[in-house]
Amino acid sequence: MHKDWPQMANELSQALREVRSGTPNTMKAFSALAQAALEPKALDGKTKELLALGISVAIRCDGCVAFHAQAAVKQGATRDEVMETMGMAIYMGAGPSVMYAAQAVEAFDQFAATKAAAE
Repeated sequence: MHKDWPQMANELSQALREVRSGTPNTMKAFSALAQAALEPKALDGKTKELLALGISVAIRCDGCVAFHAQAAVKQGATRDEVMETMGMAIYMGAGPSVMYAAQAVEAFDQFAATKAAAE
């Protein structure tokens, strides 16, 4: 099954605007949490996005896969790094994570192709 991950991220971004306008205080707090978690300290931004992508696979969240695959590309992650991350996600999430790992790699490849085409 082939999904258009950039389109999914775009559609979810539009839907999330509705959530932001409907629950502004909650979303401001969530945004602050995300900023604090993503702040580079002992781990850099790329490592944190790879962790988030692996967790997205393990918890089986399509939207999370889309956004964190996109962010991993933006942070300069390589396909080899994504594959190693998928190995950890599969290890931690068992069989269902294998299915989501395939989708996460597909998402990463689509966002990488989009970035390469824009350069």
